[in-house]
Amino acid sequence: MKIHVVKIGGHLINNHKYLHNSLKAFSELQGHKILIHGGGKKADFISKKMGISPKVIQGRRITDKETLGIVVMTYAGIINKNIVAILQSYRSNALGLCGADGNCIQSYLRKISNIDYGYVGDVNVKSINTHLIKFLLINNIIPVFCSITHNGTGNLLNTNADTIAAYIAISLAQYQDDEVELHFCFEKKGVLRNLQDSESYLKKINFDLFKKMKENHTIENGMIPKLENAFFAFQNGVYKVSIGLPNHLNDVNNKTVLCL
Repeated sequence: MKIHVVKIGGHLINNHKYLHNSLKAFSELQGHKILIHGGGKKADFISKKMGISPKVIQGRRITDKETLGIVVMTYAGIINKNIVAILQSYRSNALGLCGADGNCIQSYLRKISNIDYGYVGDVNVKSINTHLIKFLLINNIIPVFCSITHNGTGNLLNTNADTIAAYIAISLAQYQDDEVELHFCFEKKGVLRNLQDSESYLKKINFDLFKKMKENHTIENGMIPKLENAFFAFQNGVYKVSIGLPNHLNDVNNKTVLCL
C-alpha cells in the first residue's frame, strides 16, 4: 500500500491560518498517512514566559529537566491535541500519540560526547513499533506523533521530529508491499540556494550538493539535521523524499525532491 509520512514544523505550527491550511492539505492526501510534528518555536515561547532560556546547538535542542517538562506539555499536550482536533474537523480520523503510547517509539538516551544534550532520545529502526502503526493505518486511523519518545524504563525523552519521521518511513519501507513517501513540510518552498530569496529553491538536490551547501553555509542551523534525516531515509529504502510547502504535497514541481 502507499503510505505518506508527513512531518510539519517551523512557523506552520505557530500560525493559526498556516496550521489549518497545512492540515487541510494533509487531509486531502490520497492513501494511508502519518503525521509527525515538532513545536520548538512554541516551546521556546512558553520557556521564555516561564523565565527559562532555551538552548539550541547546531539546530538541536538542549533538554534539561525543566525543559523536558515544558516540551512534553507543549508537544504531547497543547500542539498534539490541537492538531488532532483540526484534523477531525476535516473528517480525518486522527489519533494523537507520543512514543510511549502503545510502545510506538522506544528510544535510548543520547550518549554524551562533545555536547551533553540532556534528556534527548535517539532512535533506530528497531525502535519503531511498525506492526501497531500498520494496524492503525489498515483500520483507517491516522497516527499523529509528537516528538516525545520513551526509554522503556519509565522516562520520557525529547527526540528530533525529523529523525522520528525518517525512521518511521524507513521502518515501513522494509515491507515489500509498501511504497513510502516522506515529506518534510515547513514555511519555505524548499531548500534555498539563496537564503534571502524565497523563490530560489532547488527542484532537486543530491547528497554531494547538500555537502557543498553545508560547507559554504548556504544550509545551516535546523536545516542541517532535516536534510541529514532526509538523505538517510532516501538511502534506506524510502521511495521518495521531498521538502517544501504543505500545499504542494501532491505537486512534484513546486518543492525540493531528493535524487541520486
